[in-house]
Amino acid sequence: MRFLDIIEKKKNKEVLSDQEIQFFIDGVTDESIPDYQISALLMAIRLNGMDEHETAKLAEAMMHSGDVIDLSDIEGIKSDKHSTGGVGDKTSLALGAMVAACGLKLAKMSGRGLGHTGGTLDKLESIEGFNIALSEEEFKKQVSEIGLAIIGQTGDLVPADKKLYALRDVTGTVDSIPLIASSIMSKKLASGSDTILLDVKYGEGAFMHTVEDAKKLARAMISIGKKLGKNTMAMITDMNQPLGNTIGNALEVKEAIETVKGEGPKDFTELCLTAGEIMLMQANKASNKKEARAMLEEAIKSGKAYEKLEKMVIYQGGNVEQIRNTDLLPQAKYKTDLESKEEGYIENIHSMGLGIAAMKLGAGREKKEDEINYGVGLKMNAKKGDYVKKGHILCRVYHDEPLSDEWIEDFYKTFTYKDQKVDPIPIVEEILD
Repeated sequence: MRFLDIIEKKKNKEVLSDQEIQFFIDGVTDESIPDYQISALLMAIRLNGMDEHETAKLAEAMMHSGDVIDLSDIEGIKSDKHSTGGVGDKTSLALGAMVAACGLKLAKMSGRGLGHTGGTLDKLESIEGFNIALSEEEFKKQVSEIGLAIIGQTGDLVPADKKLYALRDVTGTVDSIPLIASSIMSKKLASGSDTILLDVKYGEGAFMHTVEDAKKLARAMISIGKKLGKNTMAMITDMNQPLGNTIGNALEVKEAIETVKGEGPKDFTELCLTAGEIMLMQANKASNKKEARAMLEEAIKSGKAYEKLEKMVIYQGGNVEQIRNTDLLPQAKYKTDLESKEEGYIENIHSMGLGIAAMKLGAGREKKEDEINYGVGLKMNAKKGDYVKKGHILCRVYHDEPLSDEWIEDFYKTFTYKDQKVDPIPIVEEILD
């Protein structure tokens, strides 16, 4: 088989066979195909697409390019949840504790943040001593015993994806739904869970900017999951403003703790409860949404959800005193309140701009080698649709260095106002299965 023929075939909008896709991924993994030829095929896929079967086969071949975690010796249904990323997205921390308190087993492998979105692992590592590098045996033992573990990727998981992602990043082929879907699902499938819930975000602070594109991506990932025998569902959720009230690692951990105690922001709590309903029904722990929500609300009210979060921190070596007293989490040197210069209804809060602002404080990475400052970030005091007067505090900024005039000017550009009332958008747009 010649790789040039495969490039020609996709260039001419033809469907690749299973054998050709496997040959492609084998060549990526063992480095027998040069980068320039791989890049040519990636561009052909970006321009001409792939059908459902091709995309599923690509995900499956990538999944088997390295280790595949076997969770079958853990009793019960194992669940996983994946977010496509957004500003202020600390969902896994709160949701994991909630569903585990309802008897579900969440075995989750997460990533780090790059750019304007923070990664779950970075948030967890703002807890002193928290170990995200459990061995496969430790990971399985923890899931089995307490029903909840969140770690970084173990071993040699999906090496083909790492190579392809690096090439896509420098060849203008990131924005391809078959390539995005197969990249995400190969990692989820290799992680070994029985059910998968996808939180596909749309809007300015998300990877997919429109509802339509978010739905296309969600349907592509659901199709892959189903073709490979996994119960897969998706939520389409709004990211046209930050999720919850906080952006920044320790601040988001604190908000997740407040949420599992029933004291979290309305939008973030609703997202967690809706996701929890789906996950409990996927795992046959609840027969309908009403029953599932009642279970989740009871887990919060009784304190069981908070206890699960504590247990996960203890099991993974974290300083649990920082969970019991969040004032012990990393703190910034300075706190500065920024007040509204205008009066009116808030029409837009540009998530991307706020995510970048937080990154510039040190809450995120511009380059992979950048170090995270866990204590800095933003705590918002306004949401879309709120009426604010001049002097209303829009945000408290937690920072270690003085705020520059340019930073403050960019911050104010993230808000736009209107004279008429603005109706808030529901956090969950649609649920797809």
